[in-house]
Amino acid sequence: MAKQITRDRKLTPEEATKYRKIREEVELEKPEIIAKAQQTRSEARRQQLTAIMKELKAAREAKGLSLADIFQRTGMDRSALSKLENVTNENPTIDTLLRYAEVVGKRLQIQVLDS
Repeated sequence: MAKQITRDRKLTPEEATKYRKIREEVELEKPEIIAKAQQTRSEARRQQLTAIMKELKAAREAKGLSLADIFQRTGMDRSALSKLENVTNENPTIDTLLRYAEVVGKRLQIQVLDS
């Protein structure tokens, strides 16, 4: 919620009109600004997940494991594994990532860092 500003004097009708127009413009632009911020955050998350999955897939391939092998060892559905590796599932659970990493001989480490 916007902070209430108090003034020593009343606004003139022209000033009030000017500020009303500014507020209306901001309200019209707000959905676009919010959508752009969400898109930026989503893209950053996707890039992080892509980097993680690239490393995990390389580890799987280095061990000579197929998706069928991962399926047998984790019980995760093959199509879900394929979506995970191709980052078409952009919101995997931590448990899913941990199970996959364990099977390919990796350990997933989650940290909280300052932005």
